[in-house]
Amino acid sequence: MDTKQVLISPAELAQLQQTQAVVLIDTRDAEAYATGHIPEAVNLREIFTFLATSSPEGLQQMHQTFAAALGNVGISGKETVVFYEDTLNGGYGQSCRGYFLLSWMGYADVKVLNGGYAAWLAEQRPVSMATAVPLPAEFPAHLIRADIMVDKQAVFQALGTDTVLLDVRDTVEWIGESSSPYGADFAPRKGRLPGACWIEWYRFMKPSPQGSVLKSPSEVQAECDSAGIARNDEIILYCLGTSQKTENKAR
Repeated sequence: MDTKQVLISPAELAQLQQTQAVVLIDTRDAEAYATGHIPEAVNLREIFTFLATSSPEGLQQMHQTFAAALGNVGISGKETVVFYEDTLNGGYGQSCRGYFLLSWMGYADVKVLNGGYAAWLAEQRPVSMATAVPLPAEFPAHLIRADIMVDKQAVFQALGTDTVLLDVRDTVEWIGESSSPYGADFAPRKGRLPGACWIEWYRFMKPSPQGSVLKSPSEVQAECDSAGIARNDEIILYCLGTSQKTENKAR
């Protein structure tokens, strides 16, 4: 298997668990985890619920918090880390948030279960209700990757330039009817960044026999084409709470 591959199927995950050291992280809430999960998975709901301020102090606190939490579930730097959620179109991308978080923290070998727990169940793979008891480790002190996440000042500087500001929020957020998916007035203001283009996050997914899965690179490129995003554009993606810098490298 290509070690640079980010998305992993249930079959690939099952094989990986037999051949390599894997830390499997269930990002669902504790109640869902208790009713059944992938064997050996640990539950770390904070991947989705932890909110940090965008100040240097807030980001440092986030790094320290997760370095401790990830060490507690057994991540030492030698393991492949795989995140999963219930369904990719039902949890606001919480497993992908785990991938983004560890990438920002400098951890290279991170993957996401394509289709989530629903895909695992669709293939009638084994489940467990036993709470995993990991052996704590010391999370590696990698340098934070400043090239992955941008701050408010960087976004200000990108306004009016060739950098693409890609809004991936829900329709009601884009048109200004709601400030967030959690309620119309959850955030202080409604609206969008000036000059932003829009691809609602659901459009990066498609149905399959295993449930909703992420589209192929060529299908993602087609979505970008429809929004006027060229293959080599520099892109800043944003949702309600995180801005991520990337390049359009879909092939």
